[in-house]
Amino acid sequence: MKRLWVVAAALVALASGMDTAKAAELNPACRTPGKPVSEAGFVQIGGIRQWVVVDGQDCANPVVLIVHGGPGNPNTPFAHALFGTWAKDFTVVQWDQRGAGKTYGANKPAEDEPLSMERLAADGVEIARYATQRFGKRKVILMGGSWGSALAVNIAMTQPDLFSAYVGTAQLANYQLDVGTSYAKALVLARAAGDTDAVGKLEALGAPPWTNPRAFGILRRVTRKYEAQATEPPPKDWFAFGPGYDTPAYEADYTAGEDYSFLNFVGLKGDGMGPRIDLRKLGTRFAMPVWMLQGEADLVTPPEVSKAYFDAIQAPKKTWVTLPRTGHDPNRIMIDAQFAALKAAAGR
Repeated sequence: MKRLWVVAAALVALASGMDTAKAAELNPACRTPGKPVSEAGFVQIGGIRQWVVVDGQDCANPVVLIVHGGPGNPNTPFAHALFGTWAKDFTVVQWDQRGAGKTYGANKPAEDEPLSMERLAADGVEIARYATQRFGKRKVILMGGSWGSALAVNIAMTQPDLFSAYVGTAQLANYQLDVGTSYAKALVLARAAGDTDAVGKLEALGAPPWTNPRAFGILRRVTRKYEAQATEPPPKDWFAFGPGYDTPAYEADYTAGEDYSFLNFVGLKGDGMGPRIDLRKLGTRFAMPVWMLQGEADLVTPPEVSKAYFDAIQAPKKTWVTLPRTGHDPNRIMIDAQFAALKAAAGR
C-alpha cells in the first residue's frame, strides 16, 4: 500500500504498460497467487491520458471499480484513508474522470469544451475493460456514489457483460425529482428551526427547476448544515490530500477540475448533464445483482426517490440497505456498509 503514494510508482506503472488501454498486458503480479498489486499512472482512455490508481494485496482477489462522485471530486487523493483496508480482500481500481483531478491536469479542456454523460460512460466502460485485461478477470464489481452512482448505472447499462455486480450509494436516480424533494425537505427543516437565513435564501431561489447555475450550491450548503445535525461525522483526517497529491499544483488542478465539471453538471442555464438524468429511461432491467445503500438523513439524493427507483428495477438479486445516522457524504457507517456489500457481491 505504501507504494501507492510514492511518485516512483507512477513511473514504474508507465514503464510496465499503464500508458495504453489497448490489449493491456497482464500485470506480472497476477501470474503468481498471493502477489500484491499497486499501480498509479496514466492510461490512454477515450483518446486522452487518464489517471488510474490500483491497490490490492493479492491479484487473485475480485476487482472493484469505484466511480467517484462530484462530478469533479476524485477519491484518489484520499484512497488510503477511505479504502486502504479493502486491499486485503479486493483489488481496488479508481480513476480520475475526464475533467477531474490529475486527468484534468494532464488534459486541460477549453472552457467551452463540454462534458457529456455518454462520453464519461464510454470512458468507464474502457476503464473496466482495461481492468479485466490487466488483472486477469472476466468481470469486475462496479461501485458508484452520488454523481458516480448515476454514471455507474450508465456504464453498467452500456456494457453489462463486464460487471458481476453493482453497488450504488446515495443513488442519483432522477435529478429533477431529487432536487425538488431536496429543496422541499430543506425548507421544512429550516422553517421548523426558525432559521431565517436559510429560509430567506431558499425562498429567494424558489422551487426548482432552476436556470441559475449557483442555485444547486446554495441548496447544498443548507442541506449540509442539516445533515450534520443528524449524522455521524467522518474522521477529521479522511479528506486531507495524501502524499503525491499535497502540492499546490495538484490542489490548483483539483479545484479547477471541480469547477469545470460542476458547471458542466448544472449547466449555465439549468441545461447541464445533471438535469437530464432520469435513469429509468435507460431501462430498469439489470443483468447483474444490485445493492443500493442509502443514508437515512440524505438530503441530496433523498431516500424516497432512490427507493422508488430501486423498487422499479429488476435484477437477478437486489438488496436495499438503509444507513442510520448517515447523510449524503461518506462516514464510517457508509464505508463499512459498502465493504460489507462488496463482500456479499463477491460471495464472501
